[in-house]
Amino acid sequence: MIRKLCCFLLLAFVFLPFSGSAGDSAPPYALVIHGGAGTILRDRMDLQTEQSYRAELHAALAIGQEILSGGGSSLDAVEQVIRYLEDSPRFNAGRGSVFTEDGHNEMDASIMDGRDRDAGAVAGVTNVRHPITAARRVMSDSPHVMMAREGAEAFAAEQGLEIVDPEWFKTERRWKSYLKAKANRETDPDRKHGTVGCVALDVNGNLAAGTSTGGMTLKKWGRIGDSPVIGAGTWADNATCGISATGHGEFFIRNAVAHDIAALMEYKGLSVQEAADLVIQQKLVAQGATGGVIALDRNGNVAMSFNTAGMYRGYALADAEPVVQVFKDE
Repeated sequence: MIRKLCCFLLLAFVFLPFSGSAGDSAPPYALVIHGGAGTILRDRMDLQTEQSYRAELHAALAIGQEILSGGGSSLDAVEQVIRYLEDSPRFNAGRGSVFTEDGHNEMDASIMDGRDRDAGAVAGVTNVRHPITAARRVMSDSPHVMMAREGAEAFAAEQGLEIVDPEWFKTERRWKSYLKAKANRETDPDRKHGTVGCVALDVNGNLAAGTSTGGMTLKKWGRIGDSPVIGAGTWADNATCGISATGHGEFFIRNAVAHDIAALMEYKGLSVQEAADLVIQQKLVAQGATGGVIALDRNGNVAMSFNTAGMYRGYALADAEPVVQVFKDE
C-alpha cells in the first residue's frame, strides 16, 4: 500500500506543470505597454511634451490595472489599454496615425490569446475607430486570422463596431509632419517607429498581447508592416511569453521577431530578457535594423528591450507603483 502511494505521489510530481525555478513567485497580475520607439532624445523634447507622454502612459497602465486587479482577463486588459492609446493623438495608432504617400491614414492591429494561440488581425483599415477591437472580433467571431482593407472594414461594420469618417484620424501635427516629409523625401524608416502595444498576465495565469499602428510615414501601395503579422509584431503563448513589437516592420517580419523570442525561451531555455536582448540587440543590430519589444513571461517577469535612442514604455505589477520610462538611460 505504501509502495503504491509513493508511486502515485512521484507520478503526480512528475506531471505537475512547470512553474519556474524554486523560489519563483509570480505576481497576481502584470502589465507592460509601449508607445513606439525611435529617435527619442532628451535634448529634442521639451518638458511639457515629455510630461504629456508620461501622463498618457500612466493613464493607459491605470486602465489595465483596474481590469486585472478586479480579476478581469488579460485579453480585456490588452484591448482596453490599446483602445485608449488609439484615441490619443500622441501616438501613431488610431487617431494620430501617420500619413501614407497619398495622404491617407491606414491602420493595422493584431491580438493574440496565450491560452490557445488564437489570434486576430486587421490591416489597412481607414474608418474603424478602434482597429484593435476589430482584430479581436476577427479572432472571436470569424473563422479567419487576418482581414484587410475593405473586407476588414465591412466585417467591422457588420459586427457593429464604431465606424468613423477617415478625417477622425487626422491631426494637424501629423499632417504638418507629412507635408514636411513629402517635401524633403524623409522616408528613412529608422527615424521613428510609431506603434502602440500591450502585454498582460491575468490572475488566472493567462497571457495576451496586442499591437496597433498607423504604419510608416509615406508608405506606398498598401504596404503592411509587422504589427498585424502574428509571430512578427505580436505573439502570446502561456508556455513562454507575450510580445508586442515596434520597429522597422520589414525586418521584424523577415526575422519573425516575436516568435523568435518565444522560441529561444522554449528551445534554449533563455529567460525572457535574455531572449529579447539576443534578438533586438544582436540579431537585428547585425542587420542594421532598429526597434524594440515589450514582453512578459508566464511568471510576470518584464522585458523592455530596444536598440533605439528611446522607447515610450511602462509596466505595472500587482502591489507596486507603476513605472513609466521614455529615454534610454532610465
